Amino acid sequence: MKIVNTSINKMDSKSLVTGKPVYTDDIAPTNALIVKLLRSPHAHALIKSINKTNAMKVPGIECILTWEDLEQNRFTTAGQSFPEPSPQDRQILDRRLRCVGDPVAIVAGSDEKSVLRAISLIKVEYDVLEPILDFRKAKDNEILIHPEENWEALCQVGADNKKNLCAHEVFEYGDIEGELKACEIVIDEIYHTKANSQTMMEPFCTYTHLDTYGRLSIVSSTQVPFHVRRIAAKALGLPKSQIRVVKPRIGGGFGAKQSVVSELFPAAVTMATGKPAKMIFTRKESFTNGSPRHEMEIHVKLGANMEGDIKAIYMYTLSNAGAYGDHGPTTVGLVGHKSMAIYNHANAYKFDYDVVYTNNPWGGAYRGYGATQGFFALESAINELAVKLNMDPIELRRKNLVQVGEKMTAYYGETLESCALTECIEKAKEMTDWDHKYPCRDMGNDKIRAIGMAVAMQGSGISNLDIASAELKLNDEGFYTLMLGSADMGTGCDTILAQMAAECLECQVDKIIVHGVDTDISPYDTGSYASSTTYITGNAVIKTCETFIEKMIQESAKILHCDNDDLEFDGTRIYQRNGEKQITIKELGNASYLGGHNCISASESFYSPVSPPPFMAGIVEIELDKTTGQVDIIDFAAVVDCGTPINPNLARIQTEGGIAQGIGMALFEDVLYDKEGRMMTDSFMQYKIPSRLDVGKIRVEFESSYEPTGPFGAKSIGEIVINTPAPALASAIYNASKVKLTELPMTSEKILLGMLENEKQDKHDFTGGW
Repeated sequence: MKIVNTSINKMDSKSLVTGKPVYTDDIAPTNALIVKLLRSPHAHALIKSINKTNAMKVPGIECILTWEDLEQNRFTTAGQSFPEPSPQDRQILDRRLRCVGDPVAIVAGSDEKSVLRAISLIKVEYDVLEPILDFRKAKDNEILIHPEENWEALCQVGADNKKNLCAHEVFEYGDIEGELKACEIVIDEIYHTKANSQTMMEPFCTYTHLDTYGRLSIVSSTQVPFHVRRIAAKALGLPKSQIRVVKPRIGGGFGAKQSVVSELFPAAVTMATGKPAKMIFTRKESFTNGSPRHEMEIHVKLGANMEGDIKAIYMYTLSNAGAYGDHGPTTVGLVGHKSMAIYNHANAYKFDYDVVYTNNPWGGAYRGYGATQGFFALESAINELAVKLNMDPIELRRKNLVQVGEKMTAYYGETLESCALTECIEKAKEMTDWDHKYPCRDMGNDKIRAIGMAVAMQGSGISNLDIASAELKLNDEGFYTLMLGSADMGTGCDTILAQMAAECLECQVDKIIVHGVDTDISPYDTGSYASSTTYITGNAVIKTCETFIEKMIQESAKILHCDNDDLEFDGTRIYQRNGEKQITIKELGNASYLGGHNCISASESFYSPVSPPPFMAGIVEIELDKTTGQVDIIDFAAVVDCGTPINPNLARIQTEGGIAQGIGMALFEDVLYDKEGRMMTDSFMQYKIPSRLDVGKIRVEFESSYEPTGPFGAKSIGEIVINTPAPALASAIYNASKVKLTELPMTSEKILLGMLENEKQDKHDFTGGW
């Protein structure tokens, strides 16, 4: 390979670092109406009346829309393939308000000051209802979050709005109760993970206008342009043919923009006024009414014999969907199916869950998509099992990890074709000098250094469902245009897909022009989520290139008056094997644009019956202050098996970013509400994410396997990288303090209180550990 597996720069890097106008707000027209929302102050209420008379008198106000002005179609904002598993439980504006911040009215005007003035003059009379704010009390509660009769679940996901259930399922293999009863040791713990905000630097942002033909054009910072078109069509009551969605560069998504968040409000204004409109969420709105990670409580029972052979794994998950069911039925599935499968030798598995509605803000997709919560719970239980067995946690994992060629019962029965996890663990162990540092060292100054580890797996796209396409054409002068429907959200997928095409076409990357997503002209792609782009879209690019080369040879054969079978392609020309005739790609490109010849293009689609998992081992070394509970990260060693890294530098950056996010989830990020359901952590002053100074030294290495179904042997890397920090840190904290924390974030206050409690019980002992 000459181009693949090399670290070229991102194709858009110069534009991004020099501040070129590439993002949605940069390119929105200056005359666009400013759109903002009057939002609900109540967690649960019915609108009795809205008086907008005085607000409409504010100079510059163009329109104020309420629930009575808009289509009453119910839909989901979750950007997933149709039929969406998420219940159809929303309206653009609804009379029933289900969380603080739910939209009450859409206000549009010529400038922000006028719009804010108008919002302050709207008079709303509410019938305030009792909310459900504790997700443990939601199921079968007499208070219903969605009592409406036109609530609908398109898929059989166990949803029942009369029980506040967004989803419910039971998966069982083997005799779980019998196996647990027979085990010599059982770990039985409940873990709690909070909601987390994705905190992408570019907030939710959309502008809309009517094009020359009167069609609605939506320009938006989104990961799922084609899903936006479908969802907007249903919500607005328009044919899909009347909607065009364009995706400019995206300033981060991390799953937040896999939902339709800001798109529908300016779209409704444009349809009502005929004028361009734009909506940019404030940072506060992005916190309070974005689509954060689901809060979950996970009950784990882990059974083994005294030799460390895991015999049974049971996981029950209670997931808090919040007010709406976006991604509720699907995130929860990864909690068990991704985490349990890595320990593939058990005799019995059981995974069941309830996803419940509450009057909290709704959850959504976030990097890791449920697997992150599941791995925190199960890997923490594995580390606790190692303690109980007095066994090195690396040795415990060696005995139980899935191996190549095994059928993974808990992972939808897929067979593992590639895995270098054992090598990943060995390399991480070597990088950190595990044998000398495990479990902890007293530094003699009220500081203890300790080490902890975890492993994880993820997937590569959604098997048998999601699809990607690519289109390639030859231009005159012999350069290529690669059309993609996947959404580069800053990860560099446009670059790596161009690298794959360049490898196939045996040319330099700069000969390939990549065109991002415009639903009018791009080939269909379900979007950038589920760690799919490298694997799914990458395979579509390779298929397209193969067909494209065949077409170039066919056209060359006509020009050269010879048989297709006599011709070869070498990247710069198509030539006859006997050396008599040839045509350069430049000559072929020019000829194809003249009468008597054919313009050359090709398009292919790809979907996969499997979702091959990438793997990762993470080992963290911390220094813990015994007087304050403060944790400083000294070193985080990450070793990733993503098959063939298409662009090692971009893969490394993905890994470093994901680890930083995982550290934030583990130690800092804490969504808090008051007793009325109002979010108190709605700014970067209250919601702390780690800075560069907080994450310590992060070291990334790759231990590549070769995935036979992947493009050039590649698997995904986007999500796997966030899954190990939380359980590894929990283990290191225990090794340093003997404080077992089962709730995130693991703050210094919790650690210190735990140490004080240990002292009180006279159980404090720094001589042992994991």
